[in-house]
Amino acid sequence: MSDLDSGKPFSQACENNREPIFDVLKNTFAEKKSILEIGSGTGQHAVYMAPRMEHLLWQTSDLSENAEGINRWINDEKVVNVLRPLEIDIEKHWPNTELLNNFDGLYTANTCHIMPWETVQKFFVGLKAMREGSHLAIYGPFKYSGQFTSESNERFEHWLKAQEAHRGIRDFEAIADEAHKSGFELQDDHKMPANNQLLIWRKR
Repeated sequence: MSDLDSGKPFSQACENNREPIFDVLKNTFAEKKSILEIGSGTGQHAVYMAPRMEHLLWQTSDLSENAEGINRWINDEKVVNVLRPLEIDIEKHWPNTELLNNFDGLYTANTCHIMPWETVQKFFVGLKAMREGSHLAIYGPFKYSGQFTSESNERFEHWLKAQEAHRGIRDFEAIADEAHKSGFELQDDHKMPANNQLLIWRKR
């Protein structure tokens, strides 16, 4: 039975982008012990990435309504180094210094353009609690100097704002400023398929 027929939530975008993302993360997280994923969504990234990095534990998290779907993916894939999802709502459960002290890496995909900008800023404020040497990986579309990287991203921006006015593709420079204020230095800006980026920071 296919994933589409199994009752699990399914994202075609996750299927499409998981390999190029992993090609970067396998090096970024090569010496890490524990990764916190913020906004695990369907859980597809977690169950793909973690078994290919057996040296680490991958902690999923999302809003409570997404926990069942993530658990279904964990159950079906029988992955041993993916932990059951924590309920994390940045608006309610952040910052969480005690939680963040348990991880030396954080990964999040396609969240910055969904959250209100004020919530994105709150997310970065919380990351001040991460340990020195920790890595932060953020995947998604970004603008540079206020300009879209493609016409499709501009159309995507209009679609986002039609869904919720607070959504929108963020400026790389604004994201970089928030990361810098939280103690992170940019290591790499990887251009990814489908006009996305994978940004890698290291905590000073």
